[in-house]
Amino acid sequence: MLEVLGLDAEAESIYRAILSYPQEVLGQLASRLDMSEERFRAGLDRLSELSLVRPTHQAGIGFRPVSPEMAMELLLARQQAELAAQQMRVEASRAAAAQLIAECSALRPTVSDGGYEQLIGVEAIRDRLADLAESAREEIVNFAPGGAHNEADLKASRGPNSGLFERGVRMRTVYLDSVRNHQPTLDHVTWLGSHGGQVRTTPMLPIRMIIIDRAHAVLPIDTADARAGAVVLHGTGTVAALCALFESVWSEAVPLGAAPSADADAMPPQERAVLVLLADGHTDEAIAKRLGVSPRTARRIAAELMERLQARSRFEAGVHAVQDGFLPDHR
Repeated sequence: MLEVLGLDAEAESIYRAILSYPQEVLGQLASRLDMSEERFRAGLDRLSELSLVRPTHQAGIGFRPVSPEMAMELLLARQQAELAAQQMRVEASRAAAAQLIAECSALRPTVSDGGYEQLIGVEAIRDRLADLAESAREEIVNFAPGGAHNEADLKASRGPNSGLFERGVRMRTVYLDSVRNHQPTLDHVTWLGSHGGQVRTTPMLPIRMIIIDRAHAVLPIDTADARAGAVVLHGTGTVAALCALFESVWSEAVPLGAAPSADADAMPPQERAVLVLLADGHTDEAIAKRLGVSPRTARRIAAELMERLQARSRFEAGVHAVQDGFLPDHR
């Protein structure tokens, strides 16, 4: 019955027997279940790993079961943690796929086919984006990494954006949390909100990306220099996968009008993001770029986290983060 929660049928029968006959010793319970004492002990070990039984010094079996209510809470919590870890792996895979698509497009011939177009240089990118925006009828969604944006560029975008809003085109944008400290960006977001645009922030973003009407996706061909060139993807399957990536990030991002909340363990989202990057072996400079902060700020956060986790290396910080429950165990 409880296999869906990770408890096999044999371990479940042992748990039920211990609950039903608390005065019986191990041999009696094993006999009642028609199994050897060796198999019974193996089942007890599985229950112990799941924290469903606990040692006791009282005479008898040597273990006592937790209450059924607590057992269900423990099994559900364990499953939720496993699902969260799996979701993180899925999102990491989607982000890696998006980056691979963008980078590999630079290796293709500079001709277009039905599935993609390659754009070289700032002018080509700007002109094609203008064409795509002009053809938009429903919604434009956007990942905007890189931290604070140039004030002049933000103001220059208001004219084209006004035309989109007037035509009833929805707009959703995800910025980095670091823009919350940049007043020109906050002013621009206020302007967007007054016209119906929605803005959220997250500690880090997988890639720069614009999707128009869930039909065309624009990604940079060089993730280190978005101005060098871009690829416009039209393939239904690829664009659908990128839309799923956007929706997943959007659902976890925080509206700019609200403050990002700390986790139950009081670790702010930005610090958790630094932990993930530390565990993956990124340098302070790489972390700064991903979070849109200065290298000095990235070094300070990393140093404070390593001190908090009592870690002597970045790898050790990642190990301690998993052990202390700040990061899920992906094994």
